[in-house]
Amino acid sequence: MSESTWTSASMPYLTPPQPGQGDVWAAEAAAGGGKGSQRIVEAGEVGAPEEVAGMLGVGVGEVVVVRRRVIELGGMPCELTDSYYPAAIARGTRLAKLGKIPGGAVALLAELGYRGVRVREDVAAGMPSPEERDVLQLGSEEPVLRISRVTFDDGGRAVQADLIVMPGHRQRLRYEVRVG
Repeated sequence: MSESTWTSASMPYLTPPQPGQGDVWAAEAAAGGGKGSQRIVEAGEVGAPEEVAGMLGVGVGEVVVVRRRVIELGGMPCELTDSYYPAAIARGTRLAKLGKIPGGAVALLAELGYRGVRVREDVAAGMPSPEERDVLQLGSEEPVLRISRVTFDDGGRAVQADLIVMPGHRQRLRYEVRVG
């Protein structure tokens, strides 16, 4: 793996951290010899876009909570992540506010009684929008990977939907599957 390529694994972001454990992304980046950070550029209530509505099982336009972030590695944008939550779960919580959440959203969801136990991800490649190209500092011919991830609690309820955009040429995805 070259310095400009990052191997991304979902598992560390699906399990609440242990008490006192810091930011999962910063720890993962440090373990790989880098410096990871993130900027929260928007948080609050919005109408659910069609894709998100389908993922969360709500109506199109129904109020949901969004957290939009620019994820950086060594000061360079490496991912755009929009995380959506049903309003009944996230309204009035730190999920709906700008600012970091100690232990991350997965820890707060667990505190609120919504521990993720199942995840479904869809991955596609394509060309970025002009805004995505600008924020991710991509050339005109550089594609992106799009990951749509929905997390379900033990009752089968969708508690989080993530729309992730990553530079295709700087990412490698890793999946671990346990059977039985």
